[in-house]
Amino acid sequence: MPIGNTDQHYGTITKTFHWLTALIIITIIPLGLIANRLPYENDAQLALKAQLFSYHKTLGVLIFAVALLRIIWAITQPKPGNLHPERRLETWLAELVHWLLYISLVAVPLTGWIHHAATTGFAPILLPIGQSLPLVPKSESVAELFGSLHWIWSKIMVGSVLLHIAGALKHHFIDKDTTLPRMWFGRAATPEVPPHHNHLVAPLMALGIFGLATAGGAATGIFDEHDSAAAPSLEAVASDWTVTEGAIEISVIQLGSEVTGQFDEWTASITFDPDATGVMGNVNTTIAVQSLQLGSVSGQAMEADFFDVATFPTAEFSADITQDGEAYLATGTLSIKGTEVPVTLHFNLTLEGGTAQMDGALTLDRRDFSIGESMADESSVAFPVEVSINVTATRANP
Repeated sequence: MPIGNTDQHYGTITKTFHWLTALIIITIIPLGLIANRLPYENDAQLALKAQLFSYHKTLGVLIFAVALLRIIWAITQPKPGNLHPERRLETWLAELVHWLLYISLVAVPLTGWIHHAATTGFAPILLPIGQSLPLVPKSESVAELFGSLHWIWSKIMVGSVLLHIAGALKHHFIDKDTTLPRMWFGRAATPEVPPHHNHLVAPLMALGIFGLATAGGAATGIFDEHDSAAAPSLEAVASDWTVTEGAIEISVIQLGSEVTGQFDEWTASITFDPDATGVMGNVNTTIAVQSLQLGSVSGQAMEADFFDVATFPTAEFSADITQDGEAYLATGTLSIKGTEVPVTLHFNLTLEGGTAQMDGALTLDRRDFSIGESMADESSVAFPVEVSINVTATRANP
């Protein structure tokens, strides 16, 4: 059996690519469907869900590589002619389905890979290639865009696969021709057929279907951002020092990987006299919990077992400011999920005229706030949560 194609027969390499692709597809699609539907209410469920998603993503990268190699190989090879060239409509539909498959085998895993690279933490790819991609930022909006494209285009892939299988079964059991044996290993006895001729109509129509599906998704609002827009709007607060820029970031270890995020909406009322002794001022901060951007686990973080944002939409930190040598302390209470815990934030402070720049960090234990109670050990989510704060503020009356 020849390695390459001829005008009448497929070669060994083409057949290998075909059946390897088929094997991965019939594995990856059920994996994705099952993983999406699995609950994650405790450690065991989350670990299983993450494991299946890791398998799904890993196979996605593999099928992307196989698809590229298959396309490169196909470009260099003749394509055997159609067994039924007289059936023009059927032949054209088969060509269209093939082009839908070719495009989806590249587009679907690539959008899934970009979605993964744009977020952090959950369900790593099980290959030594890293979890990021060049030119793809860690961005919730980028992740949401490509996650939506992945969802839409995967439906085209599934439909194309089903049509492809239905066509193969129709040829084998109804037409009783050699369409299926010609793609299996060995030399099938096939009638002489005219050479295959490429036409642009089928690939252009396939691209049009992808475009229409994408436009349909946009019309239904699938690409609309659903993150911080749903967070409650906090009222402005009076403050002797006005925050001009700043960030409240958190970092947690989930399933062995670091997941980082930040709260997009918060207010701070600050009084501070750098010349005072003892208590130099105080700070009262209110955080809109639902504004938290935490990659692919943002939604999970809002649920009742974690922040329970439906019941406790805000977190609050109130503290007195004192000096400790060259460093400063904000000593007070942090209220999350209705639980108040005494905390001390160590921070550095730089004063230049009427502008102050501070950066500080502290470590919290999620168990102190009844967060993730169903995950009683650290196999899924670690107990420590690292918090870092960076603020620039200007004094109202310097």
